[in-house]
Amino acid sequence: MWRGAISFGMVAIPVRMYLATESRSVSFRLLCPSCHRPIKNRRWCQHEDKEVAWNDTLRGYEVAKEEFVVIDDGDLDRLPLPTAQTIEILEFVDDTDIEAGVFLKQAYYLEPEAVGRKPYMLLRRALEKTGKVAIGRLALRDREHLVRLALHHDDSILLNTLHWPDEIRDASELTMPGSDIAIHDRELDMAVMLVESLAASFDPTRFRDRYRDALLQVVEEKQGTREVRAAAPEEPAKVMDLMAALKASIEASKTRPAASSGEAAPAAELEVAGSASAARRSRSSAAKEAKAEPVRRRRAS
Repeated sequence: MWRGAISFGMVAIPVRMYLATESRSVSFRLLCPSCHRPIKNRRWCQHEDKEVAWNDTLRGYEVAKEEFVVIDDGDLDRLPLPTAQTIEILEFVDDTDIEAGVFLKQAYYLEPEAVGRKPYMLLRRALEKTGKVAIGRLALRDREHLVRLALHHDDSILLNTLHWPDEIRDASELTMPGSDIAIHDRELDMAVMLVESLAASFDPTRFRDRYRDALLQVVEEKQGTREVRAAAPEEPAKVMDLMAALKASIEASKTRPAASSGEAAPAAELEVAGSASAARRSRSSAAKEAKAEPVRRRRAS
């Protein structure tokens, strides 16, 4: 979906970029209520009262009310910006310095062109030896992105687009528990014991998208090819004190299926009963599972 070069100091590494992920969600089509046929989304010009084909549409930047400047692909290709054709590496940092859960966006694979194989491997070996990740900039899809380049387990370099700092919302407005919440040593010891009893090496092949599977079962039922039984409703968790809930959770974790069985370990439910105003909390009774299948490259259209 993009071709250019990684700028590594005075070294240029020609690469191609591919999407590293693809959506597997079940999608729905909008249907006509009377004939159950798909409804088309039409691009309509209100000024000339006519439909415009997708390939005939133009990009326009509004400079004043109802006044636009047309921007085409050629204009984007000759942007006066060095990162239009180059991934510009700015610095190398420890990966732990990046709040990955907040900053990381889309993932892409970087594949070297034939003439860039050696410098590509040189950069990869340098990242491996130093334990660093690269932070840089790249102009992609009508805007410039902050990016992270890191090692991937299959000998490739993975590029992640990052949110800009001003895109991260301030969490200071949230009401978070503070030092006024007393945690007793025995409670903490029990919580640590529960964490350790559920500890495992992350293996994504052990998980599946159960919502997608269940939805496809309903589709098959509507087709008349199978019968689907509704899942039995879960009984509400019994109200108990924190220590009792921790003990029960640890006991339940001892009987969970082994990690190699292919099932995700169930997370025990905890419900804390305190004062009359205490909020009810519950954990999910099962972890999400993701379909295990080989990752395949796919060019974006």
